Order: sequence, then structure tokens, then C-alpha cells
Amino acid sequence: MCGILVQYAMGKFDVCDEKANSHGLAILSHRGPDSQNYWLSRDRRVYLGHARLSIIDLSTGGQPISSDTTHIVANGEFYDFERIRGELIGQGYRFKTRSDSEIALHLYDRQGTSCLQHLRGEFAFSVWDSDNQILFSARDRFGIKPLFYTVHNNSLYLASEMKALFAAGIPAIWDTDSYLSRAFVFRDRTLFQGIHQVPPGCFLLATRGGIRIQRYWDFDYPLVGCTDQRRDEDIVADVRATLLDAVQTRLRADVPVGVYLSGGVDSCSLLGMASTLRDKPLDAFTLSFVEDAAYDEGALAEEMATKAGANFHLIPVRQSDLADNFSDAIWHNEVPCLNPHLVAKFLLSKAVRDFGCPVVLTGEGADEIAGGYVPFRRDMVLYNSEGQDRDNVAKLLTMLEQSNKIASGTLLPVSEPLGLEFLERILGFKPSWLLPQAEIIAKVQRLFSRGMTEQLGKLHPFHQFLNHLDVVNQVQGRDPVHVSMYLLAKSVLPNYVLTTLGDRMEMAHSIESRLPFLDHLVVEKIVNLPVSLKIKNMTEKWILREAARPYLLESVYRREKHPFLAPPSSLARGGKLYQHVQDMLRGPVLNNLPFFNQTKVKEFLDSIPSLAPHVQTSAEPVLMELLSMCILQQRFQVGTEGEI
Repeated sequence: MCGILVQYAMGKFDVCDEKANSHGLAILSHRGPDSQNYWLSRDRRVYLGHARLSIIDLSTGGQPISSDTTHIVANGEFYDFERIRGELIGQGYRFKTRSDSEIALHLYDRQGTSCLQHLRGEFAFSVWDSDNQILFSARDRFGIKPLFYTVHNNSLYLASEMKALFAAGIPAIWDTDSYLSRAFVFRDRTLFQGIHQVPPGCFLLATRGGIRIQRYWDFDYPLVGCTDQRRDEDIVADVRATLLDAVQTRLRADVPVGVYLSGGVDSCSLLGMASTLRDKPLDAFTLSFVEDAAYDEGALAEEMATKAGANFHLIPVRQSDLADNFSDAIWHNEVPCLNPHLVAKFLLSKAVRDFGCPVVLTGEGADEIAGGYVPFRRDMVLYNSEGQDRDNVAKLLTMLEQSNKIASGTLLPVSEPLGLEFLERILGFKPSWLLPQAEIIAKVQRLFSRGMTEQLGKLHPFHQFLNHLDVVNQVQGRDPVHVSMYLLAKSVLPNYVLTTLGDRMEMAHSIESRLPFLDHLVVEKIVNLPVSLKIKNMTEKWILREAARPYLLESVYRREKHPFLAPPSSLARGGKLYQHVQDMLRGPVLNNLPFFNQTKVKEFLDSIPSLAPHVQTSAEPVLMELLSMCILQQRFQVGTEGEI
């Protein structure tokens, strides 16, 4: 996968700034270390820059790629491209490369924006159509690959990362409204003024007449009452075949492919399936939190690797490692984190790149599409237990509360948040995963400066979130569990999971991740199934467990979901990460942020040691957000509104 930077000078007398753009492209070298090139139109109004990580067609696959009147830069992978390439050649198209990216160029030439219906994979790309004077830019269905845009001095810019925009001359200014409304998580905004994301499943069209965003794909959960008349075993076989195909297509590469492995169902399923599809042993890479056994899955992962015949590699991570690499991880991430797990993923990717394996299969997305999270099971218990065993359901709520203890209060609420009655008015219920988010938001808001508190007023981030969704067509008439899954897939999945635990931490070290569970053919198949096949009695992700069972250890098959979290800094008093938090939040950098009252922050820090351990861990997301904001301020020298 790669990095792209695009400028379209939309003003009548404006042209692109090659020198500034070269700075922007250079800062994406971690995304594309193998080569950097650009195409500039004759009138100097369009610049397409590309930083390449060579994965397929190592010799002739450089970008930008041009046909007679169209030009493309792409980041990501298009699967099943050989079949599409053959069809296009049969229709008279001539290819200059053997890469997968060129199919998007010719598909657009043949079918315009509807070409997106034929593209399968993780991608973000821009096409300049010189005949029609259109810039066409698109992002994959789930937001696996990033794509940011902004308008500055009569030019439209697009880039894989915001730091490329800053390096190209766009000022980094805090977007206060976006932070207060949490639009950087719940919508397509960012923390920086004027910079937006092309939303997942959308494309952008730009001409001199303006810019338009259009949706081309969305989750389409079945209406209440819709059923699947097939036998369970037939549905399981169908899902298994589709998932195997998704894994097999993602093993196609001209470089080594490995697997990120934990002790969970998702990654173990991928390793088990992939191992049956390869003649040689795969390399499996596992994080080990050696200082805290409650967070360490190394032993179970090694057992699974042995079963799959894989080469097992254990990557130890300590609190000191998390502290030493926190700043760099946040610089790459460009958004706050809620746990040091992003730093652990950053270190894992570095170790894998040093080993020499630039492509990995990862299990992200399985929980979101198949009901793997604890809050989804809570929603099932509270709002729809149809088709479930009553005795088992009765035991589930107590078990769920136990599951929440290790998760620092980020999965289920510690208490019932106030002021969320509007959720019931609009949705008919309160989605369980939103409740701990409300608690975290409330704790952060209590640390705001007086000015920020006044600016916040009565604004509630969730209300704005719902107002930006197609509630009538995508929410109403759906099962509450499906509604909960839809809301998470439109916010936390692309804006946290696939960023903080995905693309940014992997591409920081030039690692291309491939996500079989987010193959749209897999997703569409599972989305259409009833809730009772996703959560059956006390078992989450039932359909995926059954589909993958032949490839799993029995202990993994029966294991409950364990969230990927690093040990919290708040409990490691005296540790290096703990001290880093204390120093930063009590120091001058936090005072330079426009959002917080440092006296309140210090009082919050002073109160934590006297709290019960489980309450201390619930403070971790707040500490990590504040620390992240300090790092962003420090590394990007962010200005405030009105300064520029």
C-alpha cells in the first residue's frame, strides 16, 4: 500500500505548487519507501503525487499511471484484478503495467464512477479525467484506507495523511467545534480546521464548479421479520466458502505474507485458513505484554501457531516501550487514543518490518460485522432475545459485567449516564456501546476550561451523530442489535479501529495489512443474516466461529471475546508510561492547549491513586486522550482559531 497527495487548482488563474507538494509527498515516505513520483498536467492545474510500497508487480507497477486522457494514483489493493484485467483486455484496453491499480483507471474510462461496484479491496485513489475536467476520488466501503481533503487558496487537496497536507502548506489549526462535538470520531471531520475525510463507501467529484460527495455503498441490515430459510449448517458452509475465498485472494503478493496472531477467534481463524491454502509455513507474529499476564495471549497464540504449522514469532512489549514510542505513534495516528494499545501495534509492525514481511493478514472487522463485542450481547439480552435460550440469556448480564472489568470501562458503562433520553426517542433504545463512550466524554468535559464549557453549551455529540445518519432508511425497522452494529460501523470502526489499530500503525513501518473479514462479499453475506446467527445464546460471533471451527483449537473456538488492550498506565505507578502521563499533563504543553483547565486536570490526577483499582482503570481513556492531545500539540505545533 502507498501514499498519495493530490492538488487541483480550481481558480481560473491558479496553478499547483510543485515545491510545496514535494515536501508533502516526502513526508509520506513511510507509506511508500520504494519510490516517489508525480504527474503534473500541462496547464499545471493538477498534481498527482504517489509514494510507492511495492507489493504486486515490483518492476513495472510504478505510479502515477496514465492512459490517453486519464491518470491515476492509488493506495491499497484491488483483489481479483487478474480476472478484471483479462476482461478489459478482451474489450480492447491496453495495459502498461501488471499491477492491480491499473484496472481502476480503465474501469473508470469504461464505466465512470460506477466502476466502484466492480472494485474489491482496501483502497483510496484519485483519477484525473482531462477530457471532462473532473477529479474523481474514492475510498473503500469500510474506510480501511484513509483519504483526507481540504480546500486552501482556491485549491482542492487530497492526501493519505494530514501531515502531508501540513507539509504542503496547509496550516494546522485546532477545529474546536469538531473536538467538542467528537465529530472526529462520530462523523467525517478531523481535529484540524477545514480538513475532512472522504467518508467510507463514498466518492468525491470535483470540477471548477464545485465539490460533491456521493455515497456508493452502505451496510444494509435486514428489516425486522426477515428470515433466512436455509438450514444453519448450509449457512455456515456458505459463509466458510466466502471467507476462504477472501483469505485466498489476500494471499496474492510478490513479497512474503504473514499473519498478526492473538489468542482470539479472528486472527486464529485467518491463520488456520491461510495455512491450508499455502504450501509453505506462514509466519505468525504475536504481541506479548510480558509484565501483565492478564493482558498477555502469547501462550495460546503459540499453541495455535503450532496447530497451523506456522513459524511463531513473539514480540515482547513493556511499559517502558510504550512510553518511549508513544509520541511517534500519536504523530503517525493524528488522532487521540484511549489506551496504549496503538503503541503496542506500532511496535509489532516495526518488528514485522524488520523481520522482512511487508504484508500481513489481520482480523479487524470481525467483531463489528458479526456481533463480537460485549455491548452487542447486552443489547441482545435487553432488547431482543428472540430465538435464544431463556436460561442462558438470564445468566448473561452478570457474565457481561465481569467481562467489562478488564476493559477499563470502555465496553460497558460503569454507571447509567444521564441525559441520553433522546436516544430512546430517536432509536427506541440506548445502544450499549454508546453508554461508556458517554461516560468518557463526560469525564473529559469536566476538565474543560470555562471558555470551552460555555462554547459547548447543551451540545451533545450523540445528537449530532444521529442527525448526520440516514435514520429513516438505514435504522428504522431494524433489530436493535443491528442498529447498534450499524452505528458503530459508521463511527468507531473507520475512525478508531481501522486507524489507531490498523492503517496508521502498520503503514508507519511500511506494512500492508489485508482484512479478509472486511471483504465486502463476506460483509454483505453476514449483514443479511438474523441476529440469532450472530449471537446465539451466550456465544458472540456464532456464525464466524462455526465457519472457522475446522481450523481452530477447541480452546480458541470456545473462548470469549477478549478486547485488544495494553495494560493501563494508571495502575503501573512509578512506571515509565505512568510518569510520562504525569509529566506531560502537569507541564506547559497541556497549558498551551485551548481546551482544558490545568488546575482541574491536576486535581483529577491527584484523585486517581485513592480510587478503587477498577475505577482507576476507567480513568485510563481520559488520561490517554489528554496525553494524545498534548503530543499532537507538541508535534504539529497546532494553532488556534483566529491565529491565521
